[in-house]
Amino acid sequence: MSYFASHQRLWLFGYGSLIYKVDFPYLQRRPAAIRGWERRFWQGSHDHRGTPEAPGRVVTLVESEGALCRGMAFEITPDVFEHLDHREKNGYLREVVDLQFDDGPGEEALVYIAGPDNPAYLGPASEAAIARQIGVSVGPSGPNRDYLLRLASALRALGALDPHVFALEEALLERVPSSLTTPQEYRPQPGNKCEQYGERDGR
Repeated sequence: MSYFASHQRLWLFGYGSLIYKVDFPYLQRRPAAIRGWERRFWQGSHDHRGTPEAPGRVVTLVESEGALCRGMAFEITPDVFEHLDHREKNGYLREVVDLQFDDGPGEEALVYIAGPDNPAYLGPASEAAIARQIGVSVGPSGPNRDYLLRLASALRALGALDPHVFALEEALLERVPSSLTTPQEYRPQPGNKCEQYGERDGR
């Protein structure tokens, strides 16, 4: 709580569903990036996109020298973390990172990261295996595939290139026809980086 004590407003960096499902109040939001981290579908989800018996997979961040992870930054007040801590309760802890903005000086921010020592951590696997798991997993928040497809669409809208996410999207859509798995608005459009990344009250 000492971090909050000195901040009446602070920045939160979102790199997964926080980009497109913004179910919390914020003062402003801006595209941003952090260095030294990359997105990976290595965290298990038995509370949102899977079950304890058949967990889904969601993203966390792993350290990677020279990497640049793009996402969305939100300026919020400390009271919002009561909701966010519940939403990110399955293995995620808050860490302090340095934000980079394309259109101004950087800021310090908090980000939720699920490390390898949390019980829900699944770790690396082949793209085919991860896509297969995502394709069959369903939890209280809906099919795991929707999480992946919405995230891929959101990253395109930001102009963010993420080979890991896009490779999993391609592998998933190769397994099952997109007409059966993908709402029309989330189907990838070659060359189109202007898709909508979600509604304010839309996980």
